[in-house]
Amino acid sequence: MSGYTPLKYYFDRELALRLAYLIQAQYPHFTKKSFVDTVAIEVENIELKARVEVIADTLKQHLPTDYKEALAVLLKILGPENNTEEGMFTKGYFLMPIAKFVESYGLEHFDLSLNAIYEITKRHTSEYAIRPYLHADTDRCMAYFQDWIKDPNSHVRRLVSEGTRPRLPWAKKIPPLKDNVQYNLRLLENLMHDSSRYVQKSVANHMNDLTKENPEAVLKWIQRLISDSNGINPKIIKNGLRTLIKSKDEHALELLRQVE
Repeated sequence: MSGYTPLKYYFDRELALRLAYLIQAQYPHFTKKSFVDTVAIEVENIELKARVEVIADTLKQHLPTDYKEALAVLLKILGPENNTEEGMFTKGYFLMPIAKFVESYGLEHFDLSLNAIYEITKRHTSEYAIRPYLHADTDRCMAYFQDWIKDPNSHVRRLVSEGTRPRLPWAKKIPPLKDNVQYNLRLLENLMHDSSRYVQKSVANHMNDLTKENPEAVLKWIQRLISDSNGINPKIIKNGLRTLIKSKDEHALELLRQVE
């Protein structure tokens, strides 16, 4: 495709320079040249995820050794919130190494890091950064989700669905929450009426993931929502059952007929 540049090539010396200028304004001791030179050398001939990791690790080497101090600097360079439902990767891509920094180094500061994830996701996304925290303490994350699921910001609500997907693209597969799809379904139930198409798409993708883990549980759940006249969104149901519909699952096809 003419004019197309693969995303990985944005994570290079130019991005290191951009981050360095932003950070140095907040943290004058930041050694810009060392940071930029290290990134420029180490990102050569590696792919996207590895490039992001290199930048996050190099940030760790050049910021204060105390995680709380380092994170405070990074949070000051996040910039304005994204008030649209587009551009999380195209406009907010430069924040990906910061999300990776929190993902890699913040587990010992759980609450501080969860609050950082909340702020990052309003500008970029934290769907990958949240995964180690889910693994470390699912219940603690779930407590945060109870507030996030009602947040006025659609990016935050989406994070609840997208970050807990068992088969999130580009991420390591994780089991359903607490090895029980019912916990996932309870989260999704609170988002089934969400007005944001961005959130709706995530909910449907999450549902589709769950149909590959425990299809009967998902189908029974949808049947209950229909029976309770819960005003469910037919588009979410159709998209969420797409794998079962493609395989001609009779129960899924019957549910689709009920909501159409």
